[in-house]
Amino acid sequence: MSIGLFGRKLGMTQIFSDEGVALPVTFIKAENCQVSQIKTVDTDGYNAVQVSYVQQPLHKLTKPQAGHLKKSGTNGFKYSGEFQTSDPDGYKLGQLVSVNAFHSGQKVDITGRSIGKGFAGNQKRHNFSRGPMTHGSKNHRLPGSIGAGSTPGRVYPGKKMAGQLGNKTITIKNSEILFVSESENILIVKGALPGKKENILKISPIE
Repeated sequence: MSIGLFGRKLGMTQIFSDEGVALPVTFIKAENCQVSQIKTVDTDGYNAVQVSYVQQPLHKLTKPQAGHLKKSGTNGFKYSGEFQTSDPDGYKLGQLVSVNAFHSGQKVDITGRSIGKGFAGNQKRHNFSRGPMTHGSKNHRLPGSIGAGSTPGRVYPGKKMAGQLGNKTITIKNSEILFVSESENILIVKGALPGKKENILKISPIE
């Protein structure tokens, strides 16, 4: 299984297929990615390749980050992520990873952080129904009862209530790559992807 790469979400638009069907697509600008560590069953207990991305000046990195990258022969990358692979020996430290590894029609899993929407109530967060708006009702968007009294005498964990909405790690499975631009390092993927513009996405090929 080949490794993937990391990229930035540029935005969405629509294109038309050969049959004239309008397809929603997302543009991804691939980051400069470099292999910074190779993990094997003997050394780490599993096979994986670590990839560093988002180039930064060296003075903006912490000493542990700079030391780790220097040991692998790479430098100036702020973040790292890894891809599990059955053949880690097929890669070497410092190797560049580009969009050449992908092709049109390929299926990939894409992971990213969803848009954070702050503290939200039951109606917005869980699609609860509201209370009556007339006849003196004072329960419009209140949560109402959250459990019984003496038994069980507590609120069960996982109760749907108001709280943080969004800002979670989301994976869109089986996304289809419709076009690859090697000259501009751009991938065009069918459908919507997590996060807002400039969000970092992890693109993992499916074997």
